[in-house]
Amino acid sequence: MTGTLTDHAEPDKINRIGLHFKPWFFKHVESYLKGDHSGVEFIPLRQYYHRHTRSIFWELQDIIPFGNNPVFRWLFGWMVPPKISLLKLTQGETIRRLYEQHHVVQDMLVPMKHLQAAITRFHQEINVYPLWLCPFLLPPGRGMVHPKGQQEELYVDIGAYGEPKVKHFEARASTRQLEKFVREVHGFQMLYADVYMDREEFWEMFDGQLYHKLRAEFGCMEAFPEVYDKICKSARH
Repeated sequence: MTGTLTDHAEPDKINRIGLHFKPWFFKHVESYLKGDHSGVEFIPLRQYYHRHTRSIFWELQDIIPFGNNPVFRWLFGWMVPPKISLLKLTQGETIRRLYEQHHVVQDMLVPMKHLQAAITRFHQEINVYPLWLCPFLLPPGRGMVHPKGQQEELYVDIGAYGEPKVKHFEARASTRQLEKFVREVHGFQMLYADVYMDREEFWEMFDGQLYHKLRAEFGCMEAFPEVYDKICKSARH
């Protein structure tokens, strides 16, 4: 699937995918795969940017299983997506723990040269599909996230959002296996997600030299917690 910006569109091929009654975008794409055919569509730019917003990528199928039903979309599609902050506010501790043990939300950044091995490992450990694959150039630098060498390198963000299909899934153990693999290929974990690394493993993944130097230089050691203490589950248990 490729996209090209254009100022002109063929009227009969315009697909306003952002309208509330339209199929979820990932299901629309899936229909092309199942039908084994190709096509050309013209999508308004704002709606293209928000192509995964209505279905929260593909997470909404686990929250509202019938949400892509045409009748539901026509009558109630204008009500979705629900605000994530509202869902978190209204869920109890038991539901939160169940969600944590039976749901994955992770983004891992890995070098393109290790993409095949990474997808294989994701399949073995969690078996969640679809996967979000977003290539990007990572420039060299002195911060926490940079390639191993002094040249920019092509990385891929692998996003896994949904219910694991492997029988042996256990949130902490399975995530730690993914974290271990990502460290070995000099990749990085997005820190909004659940992180189970210990402090030593965390700073093996991320380059903390400049970070710790500046914290000491500007007197942050006593004033602010270290980034590890703010985001890692291991630091809170």
